[in-house]
Amino acid sequence: MLTRRDTFRLLTGAAAAGVAAATQTEPAIAGTSAARVWRVTGQTASGLASFDSTLKSFMQARTIPHASLAVVRKGKLVLARGYNWTADTSFQAGPTSLFRVASVSKPVTATAVMKLVQDGKLSLSARVAPLLGLSTTADARLGNVTVLHLLQHLGGWDRSVSPDPMFQDRAVAKLLGVPLPVSQPQVMDYTTRRPLDFAPGTKYAYSNYGYLLLGKIIEKVSGLSYASYVQQKVLGPVKIKRMVLGRSAKTLRRSTEAPYFSAGTGSTVLDTSATVVPAPYGSFNIENMAAHGGWLSSAVDLAKFTTIFDAAGVLTSASIAKMFAKPSIGVNSDGWYYGMGWMVRPVTGGKNTWHDGSLPGTSALMVRRFDGLSWVVLFDQRDDPSGLGYGDIDSLLHKAANAVTTWPTTNLFPTYAL
Repeated sequence: MLTRRDTFRLLTGAAAAGVAAATQTEPAIAGTSAARVWRVTGQTASGLASFDSTLKSFMQARTIPHASLAVVRKGKLVLARGYNWTADTSFQAGPTSLFRVASVSKPVTATAVMKLVQDGKLSLSARVAPLLGLSTTADARLGNVTVLHLLQHLGGWDRSVSPDPMFQDRAVAKLLGVPLPVSQPQVMDYTTRRPLDFAPGTKYAYSNYGYLLLGKIIEKVSGLSYASYVQQKVLGPVKIKRMVLGRSAKTLRRSTEAPYFSAGTGSTVLDTSATVVPAPYGSFNIENMAAHGGWLSSAVDLAKFTTIFDAAGVLTSASIAKMFAKPSIGVNSDGWYYGMGWMVRPVTGGKNTWHDGSLPGTSALMVRRFDGLSWVVLFDQRDDPSGLGYGDIDSLLHKAANAVTTWPTTNLFPTYAL
């Protein structure tokens, strides 16, 4: 879990944005047949060079092939970049390249739920079991779980106690006597047969499964598929058209989607063959993870998504305030809490809000700072022989932002049809 510093310097100033690209060849990396080449695409201004240098050193230290970064200041896109550290030129990351964003999907789902609440179609206090027809035979406490509990990870499932059902495909198939791949309803059937790990509403425990249930609630209440509702009611109004749900198989990779890299492998959960596959391509079922970890997005599209929370529009000011409000259990010992789809840290001057995401082949971070700065960074790798942490990008990007003395005044969003 990522942490936030308690205070940040308020940044001011302005500078013109421009087009920039860089290419640099480095010596061949051990074990490769060709030299990696550093290539940068997209737009920025000279005053934002700290972001480029941060991404370069971070990626080269970890041999990350591709990344994308978008930075927003006061609602304006001021940097949109693709970064490439690879000898393979068959794919080059740019500002609109699609990446799996993993759990950065959760703020998207939470926004869709709040839109239904705002429109009077759903209540935060609605009980989940009767809404979705879940049996409470295994644990009567399931009947007490509300929509709000799911949004704030207070539902009663603790993956440190019981394994995360979203990664238990074989166990689901075995218990239910069904073949792989398993479906979302089958995951729900499996999990509902097991007791909760704690009484709902009594503690925070991060739950992917809780967000799967929220996705099913969106479908039940709206009468649309999860993806259709999100695209029509959340993304469409802010001109986001590139975001789509991801697919597990490598053969289904989209034309503008980054390839994913991992040292790990696993037996496929997409069929009963038990074929060993690269971890990002079939060791988990991303189709089932739609509402908690399934979206593909570019950095610039997610950067535009962050602007939903800057002022009333898709959501009212009251709805936005509810999403960032403290849960009933209060602030944790580290000084932050999980609101509705966002991690929140109260700081001098306001709140810093963020969400990270991680799957084999994916590392993502979306940050909204109290001073009007936001950024999104997406990588197509989360592990490598260096052993260096990927969460380190969090503090490094804050440092990069704090190093800027003059900010661009132009807005690059229209360049990307946003």
